Amino acid sequence: MIAMLWAQQIILEKKTYAQVPRLLKDKVKEVLIDSGMEELVTEEQ
Repeated sequence: MIAMLWAQQIILEKKTYAQVPRLLKDKVKEVLIDSGMEELVTEEQ
């Protein structure tokens, strides 16, 4: 659930993948890929 909220914030360009807490990165990455937004999975700020 928290990973989905982070993914939504990334999609809305309010946060970046680099800002995601380390323990949530794998799950957030999975949600973004499942949403067809894999291009947002980047460590750049």
